[in-house]
Amino acid sequence: MLRNRLAGLALIGLATSVAGCGTVDVAQAADEKPAAAAPKETGKNVADSAPEVAFPSLPKGAGKMDDNAPKTFTTTESGLKYRVLRAGTDPKPTARQAVEVHYHGWLDNKKVFDSSYERGETISFGLNQVIPGWTEGMQKVGKGGMIELEIPAKLGYGSRGAGAAVPPNATLHFLVELKDIK
Repeated sequence: MLRNRLAGLALIGLATSVAGCGTVDVAQAADEKPAAAAPKETGKNVADSAPEVAFPSLPKGAGKMDDNAPKTFTTTESGLKYRVLRAGTDPKPTARQAVEVHYHGWLDNKKVFDSSYERGETISFGLNQVIPGWTEGMQKVGKGGMIELEIPAKLGYGSRGAGAAVPPNATLHFLVELKDIK
């Protein structure tokens, strides 16, 4: 079970040593700097001009989306695309805080590469210890909320990929429920 938990943590960008020797900032290892603050929205994807995108299939154990969840994504200056599928409560986490989440990640071809839902347990981590797309995106949703993220390779694992599960230059898709802010 510990092996499964560590495998999931590594895939979202947390590489934690079992011996307790600290963490590796995968964002920096991928030649990306973690976002200190969430970039501004570009305004490119307003509801009037952005294409509607089908909602993702919710994994077993996920909560419900809001009835008025947006059918379009908002794009930030960095290139991150997101849509809040269930509004949470304020405050939203900052890049320096830790969060507890349930998440489901897949590639453009719909292949799931990691899912805390499938492991049946949430995970906690510092937002400054994950890929830049997570650091930025999780600041857009409040506690109890659900967000869908589309993370371009430059905000994910870049040209390195992440083992056999995530190929180089892959766009990552995540459905994330923010359970708690620590």
